[in-house]
Amino acid sequence: MNKVLQLLLVTCITFTASISAKETTSEERAPIDIRRTTFIVNDADKSLALYRDALGLKVIYDQVISTPMENGEIKKRRLVFLKANNDYVGVLGILEYIHPLKPQRQEKFNEPVPGDPITVINVDDLDKVWPAVVASPGITVIDKPELVEYPRGNGEKIRVKQTMIQDADGYWLEVNQLFDKPASSADKK
Repeated sequence: MNKVLQLLLVTCITFTASISAKETTSEERAPIDIRRTTFIVNDADKSLALYRDALGLKVIYDQVISTPMENGEIKKRRLVFLKANNDYVGVLGILEYIHPLKPQRQEKFNEPVPGDPITVINVDDLDKVWPAVVASPGITVIDKPELVEYPRGNGEKIRVKQTMIQDADGYWLEVNQLFDKPASSADKK
């Protein structure tokens, strides 16, 4: 794996691993939540094969939304929300434009560049889900599962089995399994 990508992954893993399901106290609570990230996709069913069927996210909303347009046609979009362990924060949206169709982004890069988000998904058993992930339609494997150790803020290590893929629409996904307690603010020196 190249060094730029490793640095990006360390940053993403350290940030993501520091987030846990632990409730925030009223004194620590910020006046904001990041509720959902929505991926605009070409085919919602193809995306669901990865996110729902292979990774195990649960569908909590799936609707075709129709709204009139000024030209008399009906705009149609399919919107699906998937959750992991919380149906308020960390929700993944899948949005397919049915009519009118949207053009596909044309530029393709072999590593993330500014403007490309990397979504980090932690699974309980990467070896178990990996065959279904790579069998999902349109998946590009960038890095196969590899055990890596990342530094904690206090000098200790976090062991992570990590991967990097692109889904059928080009979204960068790091699918990982943590082997140690996630990083936290208590890890600071």
